Amino acid sequence: MINEGIVNISYIIATILFILALGGLSHQETARRGNWYGIVGMAIALIATVLGEVTAQYDKLIVALLVGGSVGLILARRVQMTQMPELVAILHSLVGLAAVAVGFANFMDPGRLAHYTGVELTIHDIETYIGVLIGAVTFSGSVIAFGKLSARISGNPLLLPARHWLNLLLLLGSIYYGYEFVQQSVAGGGMMPLVIMTVLALLFGIHMVMAIGGADMPVVVSMLNSYSGWAASATGFMLGNDLLIVTGALVGSSGAILSYIMCRAMNRKFLAVIAGGFGTGGGAAAKGGEDQGEVQPIDAQETAALFANAKEIMIIPGYGMAVAQAQHIVYELTRALRDKGINVRFGIHPVAGRMPGHMNVLLAEAKVPYDIVFEMDEINDDFPNIDVSVVIGANDIVNPSAQEDPEGPIAGMPVLEVWKGKTTIVLKRSMATGYAGVQNPLFFKENTRMLFGDAKDSLDEVFKAL
Repeated sequence: MINEGIVNISYIIATILFILALGGLSHQETARRGNWYGIVGMAIALIATVLGEVTAQYDKLIVALLVGGSVGLILARRVQMTQMPELVAILHSLVGLAAVAVGFANFMDPGRLAHYTGVELTIHDIETYIGVLIGAVTFSGSVIAFGKLSARISGNPLLLPARHWLNLLLLLGSIYYGYEFVQQSVAGGGMMPLVIMTVLALLFGIHMVMAIGGADMPVVVSMLNSYSGWAASATGFMLGNDLLIVTGALVGSSGAILSYIMCRAMNRKFLAVIAGGFGTGGGAAAKGGEDQGEVQPIDAQETAALFANAKEIMIIPGYGMAVAQAQHIVYELTRALRDKGINVRFGIHPVAGRMPGHMNVLLAEAKVPYDIVFEMDEINDDFPNIDVSVVIGANDIVNPSAQEDPEGPIAGMPVLEVWKGKTTIVLKRSMATGYAGVQNPLFFKENTRMLFGDAKDSLDEVFKAL
């Protein structure tokens, strides 16, 4: 056992390291260092807690650490980079589940009524109730998000009749049972209101995420990240643990800020995302069956010839690149073109893929140099000078209707203006729509060529042709 002073100092050091970790993760060049800050901070926090807070049952604790650590290690080694969104979602669910478990265990502590009395008991019960509430919503919502991201559940939004009234009833029910919980807790009861609220919160999490369409999944992932942070912070209040309070607040606030950034990048309001209904996870070949003209296919040989004669090439990756696992051949192609003296750059839309930074992660895994990867705001004005723009599995983020159709579902959404370049090559499996469920006029423009097929196979043929 170590004394309380050392524990507090360890927690302060861990908190500083967590803050440095968040700062490091904000830039690709410092992300590796940021990860190490987080790893060291968590190790210090864990050791300080085990040696300073735990007084018995060390055998069970060691078994739990070994089981949890082994599961985490196996998952980390087996998961593909293309599966990172699903992994992040399921990890959020575990944070929520932990908050629920800790809340119930804390409530069932036999010494609770002896330790807390009067106002202190009321405050403690409210902390417990809120922790379980946020944790349950986070758990069920994250499980549904995992299902949608892994295609085990359809990406189509589930829009129940009077769904907003249903959400309101669930909210009012949670408030009512919160009051009942606090009232009954004083007399030693309260378990039934807590259980009923937990069920309501689980249903609310399921309904909330089921109503959100595929186009909003990046916002959902960051939103659930925020929820998991607040659940951890509420758990910290329950346990009187300052480190949990601070780190939970860091995660919760950073996730909320990221959700705001994602919403702004999509020209969406946060409440509109929660209300759901945007994005269908795919769709028909054209909205309303309207005829927008003929597409102009291109083959690998012609694509290679265009690349060889270009001076400026811009690559726009989307979720289709992740599905095809084409990031490595993209790197090989990029290296070959740069060796020929061609300036190749990457343009990343903030909501490309299924989670914030998804495309950056895939490109980093494939060892694409950081200095040629640019955010949308940095390169959007350069497209008039681009000889060939290559769109790999992206759809809505390069859709001109965002600017041209004020009544469309993605109206006003900032997009990468690839159509302003000399030639655009779009790699797609078919003419299916993107997550927003609207057709893309880019495919029918005179300077657009469609390279159909699996992106990895198509680019491999282009690479060989070069």
